[in-house]
Amino acid sequence: MQPDAGDPLGLSLNENPFPPLPQVRSALMRSVQTAHRYPEFLPERLRGVIAGHIGVPPDRVVPGAGATGVALLALQALTVPGDTMAMATPTFDGYPILARMARLKMRTVPLDERGHHDLDGLARAAADARVVVLCRPHNPTGTLESAAAVSAFLRRVSRDTVVLLDEAYIEFTAPEHRIAVSALIARFPNVVVVRTFSKAYGLAGLRIGYAVASPELARTLWSHQQPFGAAITSLVAVAASYGAEDQLLHRVRLINAERCYLRMRLSAMGVDTTDAHANFLYLLPKTDGRGLPWHDAFAEGGLRVRCYPDGGARITVGHRASTLAVLSAVGKGRARAPSAV
Repeated sequence: MQPDAGDPLGLSLNENPFPPLPQVRSALMRSVQTAHRYPEFLPERLRGVIAGHIGVPPDRVVPGAGATGVALLALQALTVPGDTMAMATPTFDGYPILARMARLKMRTVPLDERGHHDLDGLARAAADARVVVLCRPHNPTGTLESAAAVSAFLRRVSRDTVVLLDEAYIEFTAPEHRIAVSALIARFPNVVVVRTFSKAYGLAGLRIGYAVASPELARTLWSHQQPFGAAITSLVAVAASYGAEDQLLHRVRLINAERCYLRMRLSAMGVDTTDAHANFLYLLPKTDGRGLPWHDAFAEGGLRVRCYPDGGARITVGHRASTLAVLSAVGKGRARAPSAV
């Protein structure tokens, strides 16, 4: 199946280029017949389906409105105004927004020059923080800290500090790089793993995410669930997605292959990127002074990408048409002198 061409110019939100899987579309169409009914008061069945799939007891899972909704739920349940939240910079745009919504103080630690976390610096920043965020793979650079490095980091963080381990893009990583969630939360009961169906599963518009945590933390998060908060489409979409796992993995392989192709072509053009493990690439800030800044190069090409104050740019990996549009914009931008802007 070919990806949906959609809008090849919109490459800033890391959306999946494929429409929902056929089984998921069919399930969603059938669910429309029950749209006049309320969903469950609390999403017990949804948490059970997710828990059964990932291999943890249901009381360890807490659904929410996408990864962003889950993170906000955690901050509302586990912090009080004035607490400190430590995070990398740059990071997922949502975290500074959520911190302000929860009235938290932000403490940021710069990434290194290759887009990786400074885990030592982040551990120091978390010393008196209530929450620390670690994205794996990281957003926006797509870099992946090793399981051993993550374990060493978690051992340094106080058990009184909640660690939000954001795995929004984990399905794009190779199986050997993943950390078993059941063992992780058993060993580190202060960790809340955050996942979503928006990226690999291609259900961004349905807003389905979930947290996996120790019984104590999960119980606290569950107590903040909004009644009737999970749409009736959530359960059917998740169940159908799990039932079509082979098709999902095929799509993930296609996206990862396109990412590798785009990175190879950019490298041949002299463009330096991070070693991304997600459905996007991060173009490192220019150091050679050649051509237009990324922001201007992509704007002139009519492409919407996410640009950062350090001069880097995050580009969603989509279908071949969007890849060619990116390469064209980069080539034209590098041929232009900055003074010509």
